[in-house]
Amino acid sequence: MTANRIAAAIALCMAVPVVCCAERPPERDTLQDPSEARRSMVNLQLEERGVRDPRVLAAMRKVPRHEFVPDEIREYAYDDRPLPIGFEQTISQPYIVGAMSEALQLDGSERVLEIGTGSGYQAAILAELCSEVFTIEIEPELAARASADLERLGYRNIHVRHGDGYLGWPEEAPFDAIMVTAAPPRVPQALVDQLAVGGRMVIPVGSISQDLLLITRTPEGIERRELMGVRFVPMRHGDESRPDSGTDRQ
Repeated sequence: MTANRIAAAIALCMAVPVVCCAERPPERDTLQDPSEARRSMVNLQLEERGVRDPRVLAAMRKVPRHEFVPDEIREYAYDDRPLPIGFEQTISQPYIVGAMSEALQLDGSERVLEIGTGSGYQAAILAELCSEVFTIEIEPELAARASADLERLGYRNIHVRHGDGYLGWPEEAPFDAIMVTAAPPRVPQALVDQLAVGGRMVIPVGSISQDLLLITRTPEGIERRELMGVRFVPMRHGDESRPDSGTDRQ
């Protein structure tokens, strides 16, 4: 597998000392109880690495991560690594899901936009933390699969759309928070425009070298803070021939 293929297939949090790949993990002799696996995941992968928000920890203990991965690798759902979900995309490493969710500082009243539905797992976590989730996925098959899984699991406050994440969801804007789970080369201006005053956006930005940014919209303007170095799959336009439209990352 080439370096470019690896970069396109994994979402690796470089702040965590873990080696991840999108290949099938080695065979395992026994299956772990999912409830116990979630408790262990939260204790070892989140709390010990500094995730402290009790609502985020509770959500990640509750949401059945194994329901969002392909059947043939379901037993690895709680491992400390991303896992492939098809279409050269992954379900993100548990730590990065928790850290990004915590960075949004949700209190339960917010309307949140997510760019990059993927498996639907991050949307489910957000749905436990806020009032309403609007999530966009560029791959139609993944959007349909995530929508069906979320409905099957009883989530009624999540709206899934197949579309171009660079455009956001303007008819539902403004949003109190925005989470982006793929990396554009620059922050898309459309997403900044759809962020409410006082709202927060967490987004990985860059190509080979990426920074996870926390962007806050204040009455005075936009504030940016770097959280950590990360590696996410590239954020794609619906029309790959379109030029990137965004603000400079500095």
